Amino acid sequence: MLPFSRVAVIGLGLIGSSIARAIRENMPTVRVTGHDADADVRARSVALGFCHDVADTAGASVTDADLVILCVPVGAMGAVAAEIAGDLSPEAVISDVGSSKASVAAALGTSLPGVTIVPAHPVAGTENSGPEAGFASLFNGRWCIITPIEASTDAAVERLAIFWERLGAKVDRMDPRHHDLVLAVTSHLPHLIAYTIVGTASDLEGVTRSEVIKYSAGGFRDFTRIAASDPTMWRDVFLANKDAVLEMLQRFSEDLTALQRAIRWGDGDTLFELFTRTRAIRRSIIEEGQDDERPDFGRAH
Repeated sequence: MLPFSRVAVIGLGLIGSSIARAIRENMPTVRVTGHDADADVRARSVALGFCHDVADTAGASVTDADLVILCVPVGAMGAVAAEIAGDLSPEAVISDVGSSKASVAAALGTSLPGVTIVPAHPVAGTENSGPEAGFASLFNGRWCIITPIEASTDAAVERLAIFWERLGAKVDRMDPRHHDLVLAVTSHLPHLIAYTIVGTASDLEGVTRSEVIKYSAGGFRDFTRIAASDPTMWRDVFLANKDAVLEMLQRFSEDLTALQRAIRWGDGDTLFELFTRTRAIRRSIIEEGQDDERPDFGRAH
């Protein structure tokens, strides 16, 4: 039995269009209606055909939906939720895909009092954006973290878990604030570091732009992939999850200072111990199936 029969996806970028495509592939009898605030994105989505229908307004997209998924930047969640409040079915479940959960839960709860809300975060993506960037297999073998709140019923949480499993994801459940702390380490801080390193390289007067691009076959190249992520989304993420990000950034700064001291004093043992531990983390990620063990991340040459 399908957990939902009519799904509305608001925000048709990488994640939203991938959800629509995955529904069409894995649950072909489920009707998918999409909406995006950008008229050009709506037109491109119609041409691509991954939704049964693309509505001109957010309200029109949710009128008969039993599941509504907000795939907009976390800073826009509250406003979009308020926009659709008057058009929701009383039985509708509202979810989202934001990578900051406590702030999103608060925003949705304020805009949609009395509505069943089940926040979620599929931990999947690429550096690309837009409706053309989506693909149906994006969530295969990836984790989707569901973060129930007071407005979440047990039945709705279970239905949403089944929904994500049908899209190929593995499902976990977590407290929203704990989620934000974990993601600050695994996602938000790495993005902040990547943006900083790439920005520093672009500002160095002694290194020309052509040299940065020409010799980026090593680690710098991989930082640029992360730093190419959607700027609006990541601006909102850092502002929405600032407490956890600042806490992890302080810890990182302390560890970086210790590493700087080891280099200055020629403490090879400390460096070797750290690098040995980090290799083990990499092996664990591969064993968990969250990355490719082939050389050079499986890139084709």
